[in-house]
Amino acid sequence: QVQVVESGGGLVQSGGSLRLSCVASGITFSIYDISWYRQAPGKQRELVASITSGGVTNYADSVKGRFTISRENAKNTMYLQMNSLKPEDTAVYYCNTKWTARLNYWGQGTQVTVSS
Repeated sequence: QVQVVESGGGLVQSGGSLRLSCVASGITFSIYDISWYRQAPGKQRELVASITSGGVTNYADSVKGRFTISRENAKNTMYLQMNSLKPEDTAVYYCNTKWTARLNYWGQGTQVTVSS
């Protein structure tokens, strides 16, 4: 059974930092591409950052220079370090692990709220 579980969300003031974690079990984590998405109220889910199985990273323009995605395959864990947070970063953040279109798993989400 595959499980993907996020943690680390919370309430932070503008300019602050948070680190999100995502642990995946039941898969060969190292071969999966992994991503962080977010969804703000009334908006579509959007890609925030991704890292391939080979370590290639990609970021949304809105978070470049502020967020860093990383993975620790030995722990089946991925991270999203978020610095210089802004109120517009407020959203539910979701972890996604994907190998193929069928082998594509989502976590339940973790709320990040940035106060101004």
